[in-house]
Amino acid sequence: YLKFWNKNRLSRARDINLTPIQVSTLASIVNKESFNKHERPIIAGVYMNRINKKIKLQADPTVIYSIKKKEKNFKKIIKRVFFRDLNLDSKYNTYRYYGLPPGPICMPDISSIDAVLNYRKHDYLYFVANPNKPGFHSFSKNLREHNYYRKIYLNWLKKIK
Repeated sequence: YLKFWNKNRLSRARDINLTPIQVSTLASIVNKESFNKHERPIIAGVYMNRINKKIKLQADPTVIYSIKKKEKNFKKIIKRVFFRDLNLDSKYNTYRYYGLPPGPICMPDISSIDAVLNYRKHDYLYFVANPNKPGFHSFSKNLREHNYYRKIYLNWLKKIK
C-alpha cells in the first residue's frame, strides 16, 4: 500500500481533491464501466465533471453492486440495469445519492486508479455503450446528444432480443 501510494500518486490525488480511498472508489466504478483501458481516463473525466458540477454520478455498476449487496449474492450475473433497479435504497446507488459511494464496489486494477489520477479533461457529462463499436462508448456533452446515442443503444437492444 505504501509503495503504491507514493509521493507522485498522493500528490496527484491532492491535485484533483480526492483522498486515496476516494480515488480507489471512483476507480472501482471506472473499472466496472469499461474493460477498454484507453477509454478509462475519458470515463473518469465524465465522473469528475459530474462530481465537480454536483451532478449525481448515475453509474450503473453501483446499482449492480447495490442489488448484489442487498441480495447477499455477489456471484449473481446482472447483464442489464432496469428502471426499477434505479430506486433501490442503498448508499452505493449513485442514481439515488450524490457523490461517491461509501467505498469501492470492486478491487480496481492499477490502470483504473491511474485513469482517475490522470483523468482526461473534457466537457463530457454522459456516456452510453456504442453498439456500432463493441467495447466502446458514445460520449456526450449535453442531455439531448446523450438521448440520441441512448436511443441508438436501446434500438440495438430491441433487435438482439
